[in-house]
This record gives sequence, structure tokens and C-alpha cells, in this order.
Amino acid sequence: MPISSEYKSQTKSLYIVQVAEYLKNHLQYLHEIGFKGFDCSEKSLNIITTWGQPVKKQAPDLKKIQTDMENCFLCRLSASRKNIIFGTGNPDADLMFVGGRPSGMDAESTSEPFAGEVGELLEKIINAIKMSKDEAYFCNVIKCRTPVDQDPMPDEISACARFLEQQIDAVKPVFICALGEIAAGVLLKTDKSVSALRGRFYNYKGIKILPTYHPAYLLRYESRKRDVWEDMKMLMREMKRSVH
Repeated sequence: MPISSEYKSQTKSLYIVQVAEYLKNHLQYLHEIGFKGFDCSEKSLNIITTWGQPVKKQAPDLKKIQTDMENCFLCRLSASRKNIIFGTGNPDADLMFVGGRPSGMDAESTSEPFAGEVGELLEKIINAIKMSKDEAYFCNVIKCRTPVDQDPMPDEISACARFLEQQIDAVKPVFICALGEIAAGVLLKTDKSVSALRGRFYNYKGIKILPTYHPAYLLRYESRKRDVWEDMKMLMREMKRSVH
């Protein structure tokens, strides 16, 4: 019976680990007897110990991501920005709210992703489900203010999407509430409307995503507030089952 390639690979990895352990022990012995021919520092021994073992990928740091974004000039929005609007809230939150673009005239000066009336309405929604702003994390797909509140262009969305992905990897939320079609479209890679997407959860890298209407939309169409309330109740029920 032929030996499988998987078995050969496992055997080779085990052999490498055994050799590394032997070398570590031998170098440690040489170090203890005062042998000066090799670098037997703790750092070197630790490197040898990890030979043949899988490398753990570390999540990016939010501050590092923010610095990279401040030096980003990948699209035309960077030419007129005063500040990036990175994200606010709890960096260890189980729940993340993601919008499309910065909302409200004060967004750039305050660095709040959801400012003005939009931010006030979003806070009311959060309070209605017995949460506070300090318990969630808030950001947008687009990190620079768009001119005259225009929707971002496809190339602008593409330039910022990678930073959003890094933010999500750093925060590691259990749930994401995608506010509006831009956020839902980027995260779910779809062009469907929010009305067609809402009412159910979707998967993104093991994270449960619930699309719903953006607070800015609710300010124009108040009749949709009931739909958002139903979505929020569903979100809270699922969070209680999954998080607690």
C-alpha cells in the first residue's frame, strides 16, 4: 500500500521537531559549560525551539492600521481631507457597527464615524437594546469625508476596503451590524439592496453579519424604523445565545 503524501509530510515535520529539540538541548549544555563557539542566547534557543512548528499569525494593531491610513493617498478623497475618520468605541467589542461613509457635518472635526443627527439616532437605537456606545465599536468603509455627502466611487471603496478588513481582524467582533448598502455590499460582496438582505444573518470569516438600514436613511424614511427595531431585537437574541 503506497504511503500518502500527507503521512510523509507529518513524519517529516515530526522529525524536524525532534531534531530541533535535540539541538536545543545540546546547545544549552554547551552554554552551561561555558563554550563560546556559538551564539547560545535565550533568543537563539527560542528560535530553534520553534523550528518545524506552525507560525501563529498575529492580528494587526489598531494604532498601526490608523497610522497606515493617515499616510494613505490611494484615492482622490485623500487630496481634500483634513483628518481621517478611523473608528471609535471599544477595541475589544463583541459587536461592531459598520457604515458606508462618514455621516454628519462634524464627522471630520470630531473624528466620529457617525456624527450629528445620524450619530444621535444611532445612539438611541443602541440604548433601546440596553447597550451603551462604550460596549460597541464603530467605523465606516470610507475613512475620508466625501464631498457634499456624495456616495463614494467604486475605486474609493476599493482603496478603503482593505483597511476595514484589517480593523475587523484587529477588533475580532462576534457580530457586525452592517448599516446601509455600502457596508453590506463590501462585507457580503453583493449589490443587493438592504431591504432584500435584512432580516437574517450572514457569515463573514466566522463573524455573524446582520444588515439593516443606515440611520441617515431612517431620518428620511421614518417608516423603516420599525424594521430596524425588529432587526435589533433579533441581533440581541442571537448575541445572548452566542456571547453569554
